[in-house]
Amino acid sequence: MTEPLDLFPVLPEIFVVLATIALLMLGVFRKGDTTRSTTNLAIIVFGVAALLVVATAGERHTVFNGLFVADGFGAFAKVLILAASALTAAMSLQYLEREKLGRFEYPVLILFATVGMMMMVSANDFMSLYLGLELQSLSLYVLAAYHRDSVRATEAGLKYFVLGALASGMLLYGASLVYGFSGTTSFDGLVKVFSGEHGARPHIGFIAGLVFILAGLCFKISAVPFHMWTPDVYEGAPTPVTSFFAVAPKIAALLLFTRVMTGPFGELLAQWQQVVTFIAILSMFVGAFAAIVQTNIKRLMAYSSIGHVGFVLVGLAAGTVDGVQGVLIYLAIYLFMNVGTFAIILSMRQKGRLVEGIDDLAGLSKTNPAMALAMAALMFSMAGIPPLAGFWGKFYVFKAAVDAGLITLAVIGMVTSVVSAYYYLRIIKIMYFDEATESFDRSGSRALNFVMAISTVVIVVFTFVPGPLLNTAKAAALVLFPAAAG
Repeated sequence: MTEPLDLFPVLPEIFVVLATIALLMLGVFRKGDTTRSTTNLAIIVFGVAALLVVATAGERHTVFNGLFVADGFGAFAKVLILAASALTAAMSLQYLEREKLGRFEYPVLILFATVGMMMMVSANDFMSLYLGLELQSLSLYVLAAYHRDSVRATEAGLKYFVLGALASGMLLYGASLVYGFSGTTSFDGLVKVFSGEHGARPHIGFIAGLVFILAGLCFKISAVPFHMWTPDVYEGAPTPVTSFFAVAPKIAALLLFTRVMTGPFGELLAQWQQVVTFIAILSMFVGAFAAIVQTNIKRLMAYSSIGHVGFVLVGLAAGTVDGVQGVLIYLAIYLFMNVGTFAIILSMRQKGRLVEGIDDLAGLSKTNPAMALAMAALMFSMAGIPPLAGFWGKFYVFKAAVDAGLITLAVIGMVTSVVSAYYYLRIIKIMYFDEATESFDRSGSRALNFVMAISTVVIVVFTFVPGPLLNTAKAAALVLFPAAAG
C-alpha cells in the first residue's frame, strides 16, 4: 500500500486530474456558454501545475512500485508541456467564439491530453508509458475532429485515429517482445540486464522489439517514413488544434523518445544509433524539400515540424549528455517559434474569414508592420539564421553530433537547413516585397498579441541571456546519464 507521503512527487499530475474533473463538472452543470470561464480556469491550472512541478523537483524518486519516476529531466519536460498547453489554450479562445465552436469540452480535452503527456515523460516502465500515451492519444483524436460539421476536420480526425491506433499497436507489440526476451518491462530492470552487472547480450527477438518500439514512437513524433498523417491532419484540423498538435504533443513525444532511448536502451547505443541517424536524415530531407511547393501555410508548418524533428534527432543520435542537452535547448526554442507563428496564422482573417494561403501574407509589412516584424523574426529563427535563437538550437545539436563522430550527419543537417531557409525567407519576401491585395482584420485578441510579442522577445533575447536555459538543460540531461553526473 502506497504511503501518502510517497505521492508527493506525483502531486502535479494529481492536481491536474482533480482540477480537470472539477472543470468537467462545472461545464456540465453550469447553464449557458462556459467556454471562456473554463478556458481561463484551465490556463490557471496549467500555471499552478507548473509551479508544483518546480516545487517538487529534486532528487530522483520512483513511486507506484517503480512505474513512475520524478526527476530533473521530467520536471524540465513538464514545464515545457504545460507552457505549450497554456499558450495554445489562450490562443484558441477567440477562434472558438468567432467560429461558434465554443464548448467547455475543448479545454477539458486539452487538460486530459496534458496529463497523459506528463505521465509519458515520467514513465519508468512500458506499462505506465503506454497508459500515458493512450490517455494523450484518445484526447487528441477527439480534438482533431473537434469541428464536427467540417468534412476536412472529420477526415483529419479519422486519419489520425487509424494511424495513431496502428502506431500504438506497434509500440505495444514491441514492448511485449522486449518483455518476452528480457523478463521485465521496467526501465530500471532493462538497464540492469544490459549493464556490466549482468553483461547480457541482446537476443535477436529483443532487437526486433526495439525496432517496433522505435517505429511506434516515430509515428508519434511524425518522423519520416511515419509522417504521412501530419500534413493532412495539420491542414484539416481547426487551426487552434493544429497549433496545439505542433507543440505540446510533439515536445512530449520527442522527450519520451529521448528518455526511452537513453534510459532502458542506453547500453544498446550501437544497435539504435544507426536507425535514429537514418530517420533523422530522412526527416530533414522531407521537411526541407516537400515544404518548398506548399501554398497552404498550415501544410508548410507540418513539413517544417517534420524537418525540426530531424534536427532534434541529430542530437539524440549522438547519445551523449551534450546531445540530450542540445535536444532540450532545441525543444524549448521550438516551443516559442511555433506558438508565435501560429498566433500570427490565427490572426490571418479577411472580412471575418480565416485565410490560410501563404500569398495572403502579401504586403503585410505595409498593412500591419508589427505583425510582419514578428513573423520575420520567427521565420529567420526557424531558418537558423544568427543571432536568433533558432540558430543556437541547431548549433548545439550539430556540435553534439560532431563531438560524437557523426560528422556526416551534421553536414547533412546543415545542408538541409540551408534548403529549408528558402521557404522561410520566401514568406518574408512575400510580406515585404509583394503588393497587398487585402489587409487583415484587426484581431482584437490580447492573447494572440501577447503570444506574438513574448515569442519574438524570447527568440531575440536568448542570444544575450542564454545562461538560464543552458544550465537548466544541462542539469536535466545529466539525470539520464548518472555515470557522467558522478
